[in-house]
Formats: sequence, structure tokens, C-alpha cells
Amino acid sequence: MKRIVIVASSQSYRTGDFLEAAELLRLDWILASDVPPPITGGRQIEVDFSDTTGAARAIADLNPLPDAVISVDDQGVEVAAEASRMAGLPHNSALAVAATRDKGRMRDLLARADVPGPDYRLVKDGEAAGAAAELGFPVVLKPVNLSASRGVIKATNETEARTAEARIRSILYNSTRDASAPLLVESYIDGDEIAIEGVVENGLVDVLAVIDKPEQLEGPFFEETILVTPSRHDVEDIAASVDLVQQAISAVQLETGPVHAEVRISSNGPRLIEIAARTIGGLCGRALTFGLLGESLEALVLKAALGIKTTDPKPTRPASGVLMLPIPASGLLSGVEGIDATMQLEGVDAIEITIANGHRVTALPEGDRYLGFVFASGMDPDQVETTLRKAAQEIEVTIDGESMTPAVDRLA
Repeated sequence: MKRIVIVASSQSYRTGDFLEAAELLRLDWILASDVPPPITGGRQIEVDFSDTTGAARAIADLNPLPDAVISVDDQGVEVAAEASRMAGLPHNSALAVAATRDKGRMRDLLARADVPGPDYRLVKDGEAAGAAAELGFPVVLKPVNLSASRGVIKATNETEARTAEARIRSILYNSTRDASAPLLVESYIDGDEIAIEGVVENGLVDVLAVIDKPEQLEGPFFEETILVTPSRHDVEDIAASVDLVQQAISAVQLETGPVHAEVRISSNGPRLIEIAARTIGGLCGRALTFGLLGESLEALVLKAALGIKTTDPKPTRPASGVLMLPIPASGLLSGVEGIDATMQLEGVDAIEITIANGHRVTALPEGDRYLGFVFASGMDPDQVETTLRKAAQEIEVTIDGESMTPAVDRLA
């Protein structure tokens, strides 16, 4: 029986899906997380993600040794890479995975390799407005080390840039990060955005899915909502985008494991926005199934880590997608209505609400979570998108006593 260590933060949406995939593949799995293991059972170890070497050593010292180590999300990629190196397993270098977690370092590596992307400046405290004026408005300001669009703000003039910088530094402070850390200021690239999901082997990417984001991500904040696959973009644009992702993989020097990339298809061609050494965020991976058996994305990632070839990586369904239910306002969540009506819509496969009533919720750009996810499938991506837009109008949330629907455009 193959043994695999799954490295996952206690805050991850996806731990359960990876463990379920490991069970279905009949793997001997060990969970390495930042919480104490349960009193009974020996399939979990506690690691400290802030101590990469110590956490990696705890994994590499397991007896018997693991056959693979895989990270569920960004927090664990450096630990997984170092543990794999210590155990003599295929691995990404520490510099490569660190670059995927630091947007400034990533942007530098991409620029040195002439990978097309936005113009940018890495700025110190108080320098954002000046750098933005140099680049030319509009621009996008980002913290270098947060994810899920947290702290990502568009500015159209110097006043907005100064306001955005102050807001981002407040977000960093409230996240116990260094509020004076450098920020990234990028030129805004107009155009449709797509996501590319794949697995890297020996530095080459095997693309599993190209995903459209039909909601225009124009700012001032960049909250993702609807994702649909397969992509409806021209074959030439998709091929150029995949080539761009391969260039980025080579520039960052990723060698193995899952990869998730975001690309803007501009009037001047595809431009790389980000690349990460992990699968797609949230529970969005559930929208992707492969082969006649409907294997999950997580199963394919685990098999790739173990060197097991997937016989049928083609999508199980003609089209599928997910609605990431955004948080429309910050406050106390007291109700989510319309779930039963949404489930009655033709094409809706499942709904997962991930925040319980009675909890405080935080909207972007301060927040980093979604209310839940609606999954749909159909005969073509247009049908799936229509289903998900209808679902968005059925669901109503109550925050601080006020009822509202998620911020998703209605059908034309």
C-alpha cells in the first residue's frame, strides 16, 4: 500500500476532499496539520508551518517513509517541498515554491524570463501612489503574501491609490502580518480572465482543465463568483494561454505537482496574473471530474504524486461549473434562504454552505472566505452558466438583519 502525507492547514476547505480521494485510492494516508491530532487514531501529526525545516523533518522521519508528500493549499507548499527533499522524493525547490507564495518575487522571476504580464513596481510604505502614477492608471494594488483576492484593490487615480494602500496595510496589520511590508502595484490589464488547472511532471504541464470566469473582474475588488469549463475562448487564445503558463512554470522552476494559474486574455494576447503550486481554491475542485469513473481532481493529483498514470484524464461531463457564493456585506450571518429552490433548478448538482448561521462574515477586500458553493453541470458551458446565474438569484442571505442576494449579475 502506497503511503502519502497530505499537508493541510486547519483553515483549508479542501482537506476532506483530499482525504476522501486517498481513501478511494486505498492509500495509507497521514494528515500533517497545524492542530493537535485527535486523542484516538494515529493518522495525523501536528506541524508548525512557521518552522518549515522542523515540520518537514517530522514528516521525513515517519516510519515507514512516505512515497509522496502533497500540500492541499498555499500554507503547506514549502513544508511539502522540503519534506519531499529530505525523504529523497521528487520535489520542487524551496526557492520555486517560495516564489509562488510571494507575489513580488514571482513577478521578478517572470519579468526576468520575459513572461508577458502586467508592468509592476514593488513599493515601500507610502510609495504606492507615486508608483501608480508612474505606471499609469488604472492600477491594481496587492499584498505580496495573501491569497483568495484578499487585499487586492483597483485604483484609478492617486487619491484612490493612497486610500487602497492604507486599507491594505490595515488588512495586513489585522492579519498579524507586517503592515509596513512592500506592496505590489501592477498595471491593470483589461480582458476576460481564465484559470488553468494542471499537473507538472519534470517541469512540463499536463493541462486538466481550462476554466472561464464569465463575470467581468473589473474591480475595485476582485471577488470571483462563476467558474465554467470547458472554456469558450478561441482555440488559439487557449493554446497561447497554456504556452504562457508553461513559460511561467519554467521561469519559476516548478518541477512537479499541481499548478493553478490565472491568465488575462487582453487585446495584446494572454498575460499571466498569477501561478500557484496547488490546486484551485475553495471547493471549486468539486466541479471537475475525470474519466468514466468520475475521478476527482484530488485523486488525479494524488496519483500524479505517486507516479501512477491516469488512464482517462478527459472530463466526465460535457460541461460543469461552480458558483462561489460571495459575502455581500460584513456583519453577523443569521440566515441563508433559497437552498431548496436552488436544488430544484435543472442542472444543479449540489450546494455546500460553508459558514454556519451565527458567525460573523467579512466581505472583500478584508475577507478571505465564501458563504458556500453551488455546483452545476450540463450539455454545454452556456447552459451551466445560465443555471448558476439563476441559482445566484434564488439564494438570499441575511446579514445584520438585512436580506440581500449575492453580487452576481442577473441574466441579460
